[in-house]
Amino acid sequence: MQVVLRSDVDKLGLRGEVVTVARGYARNFLLPRGLAEIATPGLIAEVAKRDARRARQEAKTVEEAQAIADRISNTSLQFDVNSGPTGSLFGSVTPTNVADRLWEELKIRVDRRKLGFDSIKRIGRYTVPVEVFHGVTAELKLVVAPEGGDMPSDEELAAMAGVEAPVEATIEEVVAEAVADDAAAEAAEADEVVEEDAE
Repeated sequence: MQVVLRSDVDKLGLRGEVVTVARGYARNFLLPRGLAEIATPGLIAEVAKRDARRARQEAKTVEEAQAIADRISNTSLQFDVNSGPTGSLFGSVTPTNVADRLWEELKIRVDRRKLGFDSIKRIGRYTVPVEVFHGVTAELKLVVAPEGGDMPSDEELAAMAGVEAPVEATIEEVVAEAVADDAAAEAAEADEVVEEDAE
């Protein structure tokens, strides 16, 4: 027996679909609960017409989303921020900042959760994926530049990033050295206690 589902039914189908079910299942479960109605030729034709209309709308929506994605991909947003000498920001550039700037400059509203990054904490050039529509993604270019200065070249940015790494390594070395010194001091104290006990 064919029925048209009025609402989604687990392991059977989604609302508006025409499905074939056992006569008893339809008569005793689906129809009394209002989950389905008997599929007449007129109702099946109406469902087919509705599906065709929905397919056209989805195609139009995907085309519009692709046009928006193209506009976003051809855009480069610049953020002038306070930064230290090594390129670290005093603060960060967040997805909310980017979504707000897209609205201000292009009048394109994007959900911040659809931007493929957490936050930017260093100056540099970035490419951020933006999900415009299901299956349609754009690549947005961001330039995070020091406030009141010129954007350093890629080599200078790499050198700035390299300056911070040795500092972190030095801190780790100092901590490791301090732990080793403490362990040596404790071992020396234990030896003294053992020698005193032996006397």
